[in-house]
Amino acid sequence: MLSMSNQVHRTEDFEATQAGFHPTNSLPLQIMSEFERQFGIGTARLDPQLRNRPIWPWSRTTAWRLIKTIMATANIVGLAASPKGLRHTFGVSAFQSNVPPHLVQRWLGHASLRTTAIYAEVSGEEERQFAARMWDGQ
Repeated sequence: MLSMSNQVHRTEDFEATQAGFHPTNSLPLQIMSEFERQFGIGTARLDPQLRNRPIWPWSRTTAWRLIKTIMATANIVGLAASPKGLRHTFGVSAFQSNVPPHLVQRWLGHASLRTTAIYAEVSGEEERQFAARMWDGQ
């Protein structure tokens, strides 16, 4: 389900909604505009017969294979080259961008903030980036 606001659009996962939990993803207007241009999702949500149609005709497995191919082409390897790696990068990047923890929690679909806090527990390069930002006053 899409919820439109001035600058950010929110999507809800239909299956999770059926289970009683409502994780959401907030997307910038620019991205939602591109989704509308490519897939007509804003228009389709107004039509009861189209609102629950898939955005694209692929299965989850096919999408995973496409993402893996793109990652290999971009020389992204190791743990980062997986759906879990993408999710981890998204969570850590959100914290590095000073997104409030409760929003990261919502975007990742976590019921508990304790689960989200795992993404704030960084080390190595990610920890150095946090430290550099602190010393640079950002």
